[in-house]
Order: sequence, then structure tokens, then C-alpha cells
Amino acid sequence: MTTSTERDRACLRRAVPGDAEDLAELFWQVRTESVPHIPMIVHPRESVQPFVEDVLLAEFEVWVAESEGRLVGFLAVMAPDVLGHLYIRSDHTGHGLGTRLLDVAKERFPEGLQLWAFESNTGALRFYERHGFAAVEHTDGDNEEGAPDVRMVWSPARAAG
Repeated sequence: MTTSTERDRACLRRAVPGDAEDLAELFWQVRTESVPHIPMIVHPRESVQPFVEDVLLAEFEVWVAESEGRLVGFLAVMAPDVLGHLYIRSDHTGHGLGTRLLDVAKERFPEGLQLWAFESNTGALRFYERHGFAAVEHTDGDNEEGAPDVRMVWSPARAAG
């Protein structure tokens, strides 16, 4: 059994191509267990690994959190300021891992970050607000899922002020 202290100490590292299968499984699992807060992926399960290999690992800088030999979370960022994905397995949330991954994003892009989150994902919205992000734009569902979302921005100047 994993204790809360062990979850806090998950190893953070850059993803490598060999992580693709585990990343795809993690992505699918977190999205599946997060319904209805996050709408279900509109693509079939078998499309997730090609997305991870051809888009996520090819176009983003991906960081993974690993605990006891398995991936428990990941972060994907892209220059100049995009936080594209931050997902953590439900049994590893609430113990600081999201903050640790977000700190990596802020270190990589200290001039600021922006992200999109679903309006229905109120826990994520509160998390980002606690970490200095502010909502700057709302849509009625201008995304694949057709679900209302929010663009949030973090800038060090706003966080300091």
C-alpha cells in the first residue's frame, strides 16, 4: 500500500519515447475516471497511444511523475507559454503532486503560462486559481468535446502583485 508520504515523493523526470504506452494508459484512465468533471475523450481508445507518440511526445515537453515503478501523473508544456496537459491518477491527488508538476511548468516558462480547462472541472479551476492563474476567456464549447471551457493565465507579475 502506498502512503501519502510516498505519493508526495513521486519521482519527477522528463518523459522518454519508451513511456508512450504507459502515458497513453495514464491519459485514458484519468480522463475516464474524471467523467463528468472532464468530458470523455471523443476519440476511440486505440487512438490515444498514436496521439501520445505523434503529438504529445513529439510536440510537447512532457514530464512524468513515477511512483513505485508506475506513472502516476504527467505534465505537458509547449513554448512559448502553453500548459497543455496536467493529469494525475485519482489515488495520487491531494498530496502536493499537482503543485510539484505545476512548479516544473513555472520553472520552464517563468515569463508566464496559459491553459484551457473545462468549466465543469471545478476542482482544477480552484487548483489553478490557488496557484495564481486567473480566468481571462470563456467559450461555450469551442473544443472537440463541445464543452464550455475557460482560458486561464499565470504571469509572475500578477502573482507577485
